Amino acid sequence: MAPACGRSRDRSARDDVTTAGVEGVRTLTYEVTLTDGVETGRSLVSDEVTTAPVDEVTSVGTYEPPPPPEPEPEPEDEEAAALVEAPPDEGCDPNYSGCVPIDSDVDCAGGSGNGPSYADGPVQVTGSDIYELDADGDGVGCE
Repeated sequence: MAPACGRSRDRSARDDVTTAGVEGVRTLTYEVTLTDGVETGRSLVSDEVTTAPVDEVTSVGTYEPPPPPEPEPEPEDEEAAALVEAPPDEGCDPNYSGCVPIDSDVDCAGGSGNGPSYADGPVQVTGSDIYELDADGDGVGCE
């Protein structure tokens, strides 16, 4: 008795046999009539499946990779490129893009401030302008 074959879907990207098929065993019992030691008749007494066949199951992969991420748009000019937010650096104040040091006071480099730390500009104000680097309030400091 040959096993049947089946297919099931899974989320992998490949096909795998998840249940191996096994042949079954069928037992036929006959009553045999002998005359002078020679078979003269035969009749089927029982027909039973003593071991059931096991169907083979193949899991068919349906995984589809996600689409690639959209590319980042390119800044339109160099000034816009300078204002693109970079990941925060250690020791840089998160209220500004570009590295403005964390200190008791920060002034624009080349200006009239007395420090103790200085920021090279221009820097984009992304939070509170705690060091008052954006004198004209346009969101860009040390320009």
